[in-house]
Amino acid sequence: MRIDKYLANMNVGSRKEVHLLIKKGIVAVNDVIVKTPKQQVKESDQVTVNGDAVAYQKYHYFLLNKPKGVLSATEDRNQPTVISLLAPQDRYQGIVPVGRLDKDTTGLLLLTNDGQLNHELLAPGKHVDKVYRAEIAGVANDATVKTFASGMTLGDGTKLQPAELKILSQDEEHGRSTIEIKIREGKYHQIKRMFGAVGMKVVELERISMGDLTLPANLKRGEYLELKLEDIVG
Repeated sequence: MRIDKYLANMNVGSRKEVHLLIKKGIVAVNDVIVKTPKQQVKESDQVTVNGDAVAYQKYHYFLLNKPKGVLSATEDRNQPTVISLLAPQDRYQGIVPVGRLDKDTTGLLLLTNDGQLNHELLAPGKHVDKVYRAEIAGVANDATVKTFASGMTLGDGTKLQPAELKILSQDEEHGRSTIEIKIREGKYHQIKRMFGAVGMKVVELERISMGDLTLPANLKRGEYLELKLEDIVG
């Protein structure tokens, strides 16, 4: 690819900024100073800017602990997005969230520019498990577990695949429950609508795992870490 695209993709700067670096004579390929932004470069070439190596990496993967109040989107005029939580040097071209978490939902969210992986994780036929922990207004019991396991049909006719509900605690005095739920799809507000269908309300919702990925206990809200592909697909 062109050297200006190579460097822009690696977040060295915008195309315009890269052109200025080339004019300054501080960009080199295999120890030869680059004269034009149109110069072709291969991934195997040694590229340096002011003597610092810039290795090419096509795909990037970030595991974010999404906080409340942040949109699972790439940009928004009025509200912060998950992309805005990335450091400027990590905002590579094409980085998008894999699926979405509601604005008030927290927890594990994968960000990547690997379109094929994004498709494989979200494709309905792949049945990638997603586990959430939630605080519920209402006392979930064995009947709730059976209802969810049977595959619900919501009031608007939406049919859901069976879900695995685990009751972690019940507080009958205050009408509260703490639960974990495993689903294999991700319909709009699915978990909130499921509990709403049985007369309960989701108060807090956090995604704790997706496929082979689990939210690290030491990763704080708003923090993220970079992964390798093998960390995601084994």
